[in-house]
Amino acid sequence: MKNIRIATSFKKGAAIAKFSITPTLDLSISKTFINIDQAADAPLVKQLFYLPFVKKVTLENSTLIVERFDILQWEEVIEEVAQQIESYLNKGGEILHEEKNTVKVPVTIYAESTPNPSAMKFVANKKVTDQTLCFENVDSAQDAPMAKELFNFHYVKEVFMDENYISITKHESTPWVEEVMEIRGFIKSYLEGEKPILGPTFNAKGQDSSNPIDHNWNETEQEIVRILEEYVKPAVASDGGNIIFDSYEDAEKRVKVVLQGACSGCPSSTFTLKNGIENILKDMLPGKVELVEAING
Repeated sequence: MKNIRIATSFKKGAAIAKFSITPTLDLSISKTFINIDQAADAPLVKQLFYLPFVKKVTLENSTLIVERFDILQWEEVIEEVAQQIESYLNKGGEILHEEKNTVKVPVTIYAESTPNPSAMKFVANKKVTDQTLCFENVDSAQDAPMAKELFNFHYVKEVFMDENYISITKHESTPWVEEVMEIRGFIKSYLEGEKPILGPTFNAKGQDSSNPIDHNWNETEQEIVRILEEYVKPAVASDGGNIIFDSYEDAEKRVKVVLQGACSGCPSSTFTLKNGIENILKDMLPGKVELVEAING
């Protein structure tokens, strides 16, 4: 095992923290990564992007400069991040040019509450799925092994998956107490075991919650979808949910959407629709949108 150490530095309240690798490695690089796709050839940076608070990473020779989102302070997580980097490097993990036998990084699961008291968001430090998926019951998860196993917990009502997190909606009669640790432990064990998320014959029809380009949409509908994708989805995803465009009624200037994950059945969803999504669409498409409704609200 190597003897690599990570020295940390940051200013209180600042968005940026530095992680310096010692002893200094023989690297000559200065590159900034703004998302996980750009880090395909930088496995260490890629691992950092699985942390929900990481916004941007710059690799300057033997120093990682990490910018965070404003969802927490560096004081809360900097030691844990430094330990994760140390563990990764000391076990032989590469900084650049990922190989087939890259050392496994321990799976970390963060449990986050959502505006919906019935839903909890479980965030992993690795990718869970390439698709946005919603399973409303066990029948819809027949060829989705992980979701199917989650429905074995009697209190699980709905399973929603997106990139690196899973939102679980429970039956209202069951409080989130011991259940949080139980689900967190199950997800951690499942991902560490590298078990399949989807089966070989899985058909995403009915579960895939993305909005693919539909060439039959008119110009207004395409603009609505673009606005939802760029301005609304990132916000609802941070709360463990998703929003899908359903239809547009030109005569009444009415937009209908589908809410999923933690947003489905959320007590504050009506407020979010009226004071958030509806106002955004009205401002960006004046005269074309007057009302936004959730068909499953």
